[in-house]
Amino acid sequence: MNEVVRPNIGARFRRRRLGHFRDAAAYERYRRTYDRAMADLPPCDGVRDVPTGFGTVRAYRFGPDGADAGTPLLLLPGRTASSPMWAPNLAGLRASGRVVYAIDLLGEPGLSVQSRPFASAADHSVWLAELLTGLGLGRAHLLGVSIGGWTAVQLAMHAPEKVASLSLLDPACLFGRITWKAVAVSLGAVGPLPEPWRRRLLRWISGGADVSADDPVAALISAGMRDFAAFLPPPTYPSDEKVAAVGAPTLAVIAGRSIIHNPGRAAERARRLLAHGVVELWPDASHALNGEFPERVAARVLGFIERLEADDALHGPH
Repeated sequence: MNEVVRPNIGARFRRRRLGHFRDAAAYERYRRTYDRAMADLPPCDGVRDVPTGFGTVRAYRFGPDGADAGTPLLLLPGRTASSPMWAPNLAGLRASGRVVYAIDLLGEPGLSVQSRPFASAADHSVWLAELLTGLGLGRAHLLGVSIGGWTAVQLAMHAPEKVASLSLLDPACLFGRITWKAVAVSLGAVGPLPEPWRRRLLRWISGGADVSADDPVAALISAGMRDFAAFLPPPTYPSDEKVAAVGAPTLAVIAGRSIIHNPGRAAERARRLLAHGVVELWPDASHALNGEFPERVAARVLGFIERLEADDALHGPH
């Protein structure tokens, strides 16, 4: 049974540079929004709070423990989002019977609880590797959107033995440099903003589409911006040499209407540098492509993984 993990609440965590809810009322407000958004996910088969050297990571398992349907898939959400953002995707990703884990990123709004400040990009690979070990996984396929894609690549760079493959949905600060609009979104994530400004930021993220106040995931992201204080070093932009050294098979999907980078240049850099990469530019997709094209995302990611596993069965692992 899960041991109760107390959330970080209050200004004392600011002095320690740890992600925290601004006060008790902020936590209660956020938690109600989180629970409403979680209700849209399929029923999970297990919930764990996994200790790591940087804090305790909330992980949800979809699929029976120990199911023999290939290497598990681990989902890494975007900035100020958390596990509920995968509501459009989980049914499709589970269709093949593969076990899927969704987690809340450490240091971000959610139910993971940070206990040690981050000093470098490599720190993210440490807690993520420890999470996989704590879940009893030797390695996993990783699917990350936005900053979740960047986090997945940190693991591939620093602990490649843990990574079976990477599927990256419009990853941030990886193949293209951050734009001013993305900087505005990041600033909105670290300081309280009026509600109309938060809605404007969410519209930017989703390529200009109107964001309904009734949408549970939009409400959750907005609540995270309002109620949570994060202390995250800016993500480092990797050199050509570091990207080229990524040995994991990689599917990179770049959104043609993305605000976070120049999509054409990002796709070109990914194609040029990824030795084991498949790079696709989806012209009609915004940065919120996991919600815009859930069936296409599931089919593309599962097809990529299943071909890799079939090839491994014939010729051995990459």
